[in-house]
Order: sequence, then structure tokens, then C-alpha cells
Amino acid sequence: MDRMHARIDYFRIEGFRSLAKVEIKDLPQVAVMIGANGSGKSNVIRFFEMLSWMLRSSRLADFVQMQGGADDQLFGGRRRTRHMEAEIHLATESGRNDYRFVLAHAHPDRLMFLDEAYRYSSAELESRADWQQLGSGHTEAKIVATAQGRFPRDRKTASVVVNLLRNCSTYQFHDTSDDSRFKQSWDATDDRILRGHGGNLAAVLHRLETEDVGRFRLICRHIGRVLPGFDRFVLDEQYQKVSLRWKARNSEKTYGAHLTSDGSLRFFALATLLNLPPEMLPDVILLDEPELGLHPTAIELVAEMVKAVSRRRQVMIATQSPLLVDAFGLDRVIVVELQEGATVLRGLDSAQYASWLDQDYSPGRLWTKNLLGGCP
Repeated sequence: MDRMHARIDYFRIEGFRSLAKVEIKDLPQVAVMIGANGSGKSNVIRFFEMLSWMLRSSRLADFVQMQGGADDQLFGGRRRTRHMEAEIHLATESGRNDYRFVLAHAHPDRLMFLDEAYRYSSAELESRADWQQLGSGHTEAKIVATAQGRFPRDRKTASVVVNLLRNCSTYQFHDTSDDSRFKQSWDATDDRILRGHGGNLAAVLHRLETEDVGRFRLICRHIGRVLPGFDRFVLDEQYQKVSLRWKARNSEKTYGAHLTSDGSLRFFALATLLNLPPEMLPDVILLDEPELGLHPTAIELVAEMVKAVSRRRQVMIATQSPLLVDAFGLDRVIVVELQEGATVLRGLDSAQYASWLDQDYSPGRLWTKNLLGGCP
């Protein structure tokens, strides 16, 4: 089984932050979440970020501590919600791998497993396999050890689950302040993957220029389509550090990140991420408002690149951009709304809006006219 073909097909989340009870079936290869500020889009992304931490060398406790403690992870706090639970289905060419867990609040302010189980069901069988139970009372996911265990039958299914869900990576390139990581010299050896904040962008580009110059030039060409004055990156390593600099066309002068506009820095990071070689890409890419500060032309180009990378990877986007919605159509849109303090997720069927679309209403316009929901 090639885990590169695995994808999230279904998820149910109960009790995580504003997600009192949400469920999505038939999650598309590109899912575009739209909704008002504070509706819970980012909480969906944070849930998959928690999964990544939980299954990456058993670091659930680290995630919980960094995010304010267990009470802050539960819907309405521990007095209202004593536990959270989730079930995720991963579709592959040969069948389906399922994972479920229940996490309860425990003293002093941590999470403990009340249940953890997984299973594999062959596509050739109509019925689902029995769950393989991993017990209760532990504070870190046991499926990680199972994926590394001695029994091949157990290890195979557990490995598919762990390898995909630990490689759900969230990217938010919003911080372009004077203290931004973009504007710092970075360890040149930190170049294996692009970090979620984009701080090691210079190191990643330096690696591509050295090992995959064709891809490096492609990224530069994409950036030049949006920034006409951009020629190429100039990435000189000094004392094992590298800084983000670029050269303007028809000039020998180079510019550092501190002299680069916020939108340009974010587009540098997005263009690099979405054109990385397969071995440097996560299995699921989660983009939190990638349109922030971008020109409409840049947003349209980001959409093109997302479509291209989605042939190899699943992508989930939380957005406020009608242009981005227009690029993907209604069948890939998930409307996110807040009802009585709880997030509600709702998929769309373009057939239900056929009369509007026939009148040349774009998906983005339907949203801004509040015909789809997801507006304040």
C-alpha cells in the first residue's frame, strides 16, 4: 500500500473548542472553508494540527500546554464538556483505514485517553472490520508505538494512519512584522521542510537552488508573474546562516526581507510551498487565510498552484476571499457558521444553485450576497 495515495475521506469531531459536534462526509481533495470571523474555521485547522502533534513522537501534552491547557481545548471548558472525541477515515486504493479516540480532562489540566482504536476495511468487503482497541488511561497516543511494533498485520494499518495524520501541516504566513522570522537569518541546514510560519524560507530556497535548480527557477518565474520587478532570489550562506534576499530586474541591487512588502513576503512563501518537490511536501496541506495582503492576480495564481499540488496532496483552506471561492466552485466549499456558540459545517451542492449560476452569479458573489450562508 502506497501511503501517498491515502487521503482524509471523512471526519467527525465532538467537543474540541467551538466544534461541539461536526461531521463531514466525502471530503474533497481541495476543501475550501468559508465563514465569518470567529465562526470556527481556524478551529477545524487547529484540530488537525493537534492530530499532527499527537502522532508525531507522542507530543499531545506539548500541544495542549502550548495552546493554554486542556480546559481551553474543550467546548465551553471542562465544566460544560468533560471529553472530546473524534473519528477519521482515510481512503486508500485498497480500502479504508479508520482511527478514533476519546480524550477526557484530567488533573491538573491535561488530557487523558478514555478510548483509542483503529481498523482497516478492505474495499472488496461490504462490511466494516472490527475495531482494534488500544485501551484507556494513557496520556499519549498508543497507535504510534503500534505503528512501530513487532506484528506486521497491526503495524501496516497503524502506519498508514500515523504517517498521514502526523503529516497534516498548517501554514499561516501572517507575521511579517519587524520581528518576523522571515526577516531573521536562519540556520542553513533547516531545509528539509518549510515550517508553518515560513521562517526557514531562505534555507529551503537555498536547498532548491543547489539541488533542484529547475524548480527554483519555476518558483522565481511564478513570483515574477505577480511582482514584475522581481528577478530571482539571492541566497548566500555565511557562517551556516542564510537570509532572504532577492534581486530586482535590470538592476544589480538586492533587497532583504526588511525592504519587502508584507504581501510579497507571504507570496514568496506560498509560491515556494506549493511548488516543493514531493519529498518536501506534507500529506495534507492546511492553509489559514492564504489570501491575506495579496493582490487579486496573486490570489488567482495561488489557486492555480493549489489545483496543481492537489493532484498529489490533499489541501484544506480557510479563507475570506470570494476570488478563491470562485477558483474552486461550490462542490468544494464547506460553509462554516456559528449557531448558539457552536460551529456548524455544511457542504454545498452546486445543483441547488444552478439557477443562480445560470444567471452568471459566481460562487464568490453568491457568498457575498449571503445566498450560501457563512456571512456575519
